[in-house]
Amino acid sequence: MTQVLVSIKIFPTDAPADMPLLKDKVRKALEGKATIYKYEEEPVAFGLVALVAHVLVPEDAQGRMDEVEELLKGISGISEVQVMVSRRIA
Repeated sequence: MTQVLVSIKIFPTDAPADMPLLKDKVRKALEGKATIYKYEEEPVAFGLVALVAHVLVPEDAQGRMDEVEELLKGISGISEVQVMVSRRIA
């Protein structure tokens, strides 16, 4: 099955953020909808570090990306979510 790899930048509400806790919340929120491929941490400014989640989403699931974004926005401790790039992988 073809999948889409989506890189999503997640901004925590607090600086510094508890990254292991945030990663766990993201993983649990996306369970059954998408799979976490890997995480990266990206320094932004003044001690704020953004979490970049690389997520695998089935290509044939209509509206799944919108659902993933809404799930992430609903997590406490997240202030903003930005889809950076998406690419189709075989």
